Amino acid sequence: MKSRLPQGYQGGNANMNQMVRKAQKMQEEITRVQDELEQKEFTKQVGGGALEIVMTGDKKVKSVTLKPEAVDPNDIEMLQDLIISAVNETVQEIEDYGSAEMEKVTGGVSLPGLI
Repeated sequence: MKSRLPQGYQGGNANMNQMVRKAQKMQEEITRVQDELEQKEFTKQVGGGALEIVMTGDKKVKSVTLKPEAVDPNDIEMLQDLIISAVNETVQEIEDYGSAEMEKVTGGVSLPGLI
């Protein structure tokens, strides 16, 4: 007795090749998003604009700008807090932006270690 394949069945290789092409396309898109993220600049102001920080998407600080009133020799702790706040808020913004862009590419599938 001969077994018959379902109508429209093209064999496993065709489906596998299609999956591989989709995975390659997704990998190209992921690489593109990562490259664009690294080049993008993120700016954050804290303390009512007393401190401004600019970071790249790969989390490198490009500049820190202080208004003179932010530099009080009698209150160094406030300046330290402003710097910490600016860095943390900017890093969070970068991570949120990167996650949102990656979700567009992956369709919401979690791929650990991509960003």
